[in-house]
Amino acid sequence: MPLKGIKVLELAGLAPAPFCGMILSDFGASVLRIDRVTSNTDLDCLGHGKQSIALNLKDKKAVEIVRKMCMTYDVILEPFRKGVMESLGLGPSILMKQNPKLIYARLTGFGQFGPHSHKAGHDINYIALSGLLSLFGRKDEKPTFPVNIVADFGGGGLMCAFGILLALLERGKSGKGQIVDNNMVSGAAYLGSWLYRSQNLPIWGRNRGENILDTGYHFYEVYETKDGKFLSVGSLESQFYDALLKGLNLEPEDAPQYDPNVKELFTKIFKEKNLDEWMKIFENLDACVAPVLSIDEAPLHPHNVAQEAFFESEGKFYPSPAPRLSRTPGSAKNKKVPQVGEHTESILKNLNYTDEQIHELEKNGTIAIHRISKL
Repeated sequence: MPLKGIKVLELAGLAPAPFCGMILSDFGASVLRIDRVTSNTDLDCLGHGKQSIALNLKDKKAVEIVRKMCMTYDVILEPFRKGVMESLGLGPSILMKQNPKLIYARLTGFGQFGPHSHKAGHDINYIALSGLLSLFGRKDEKPTFPVNIVADFGGGGLMCAFGILLALLERGKSGKGQIVDNNMVSGAAYLGSWLYRSQNLPIWGRNRGENILDTGYHFYEVYETKDGKFLSVGSLESQFYDALLKGLNLEPEDAPQYDPNVKELFTKIFKEKNLDEWMKIFENLDACVAPVLSIDEAPLHPHNVAQEAFFESEGKFYPSPAPRLSRTPGSAKNKKVPQVGEHTESILKNLNYTDEQIHELEKNGTIAIHRISKL
């Protein structure tokens, strides 16, 4: 795998930082998650393939353990608000002085500067401040947030992983680490660069929900079928729109492409057949029509099966790592999720802590150890 040999420390968090660590792990990095001694990682959901050490970072001896680990690690990934790591004695000025090759990745909501840098927030707040949320939604309705995918995972975890890879690439030339400062407001805004840069195109210019790509037109829309399911229509270009009309048994004069009144006609027609019937009709028509699949249905779709887009583990399907590399692809198969503190003891022994020292640290609540039952 391309990241084999890269060692990453991930301070436990939710959503963006675990996703960033998951990407690195799926492509070969060794990721050690630093959990709280009382944490529950069930909410993480992205810990497969990682190891876990459980530390009480309010204890100076636990902070010392992190500092020792950072001497031999390539990356540290932290998800806290501005100043938290510094208050723990784990800021970049300390850790990077000890290890000048260390890449210090900061993944926050509002960043290290500005009036919001000390504030709490969630995906909905970050995309609101980025300007993107104002673009999502239907006509005469309030903006609709696309769950928490844009800031947490796109502008957050994925953008941060990209930054870490850039820093690793540059380190190969300079021999020096650097700080990767990724906040989700800026990351989401950058993710939306095309939306910002395309506003002078004729596809925009109207109020939210009245433009071509935001539900304003009938040829880029989701429609309900007779059986209560949905299909997506993306027939933007004229040749695709012609194919769409053929599948609907309509003539061009029946449904002019830019006539706003056609959406009502399409809505009525699509409800006349079940989803499978429509898919059979459009099977050999290049009309940019696809079924809206649930997360249970998507892994079983013939195209996704052929692409091996998902893999099965213990009766459940999960997305395969992407993109696919021809020689060194990523893999998430057969990787278990660690219990909190499952690797605490082995990690400390690798740092030359004795059994007596480990016992004392556990007794004092500095660490937590999850011991696998041998019954």
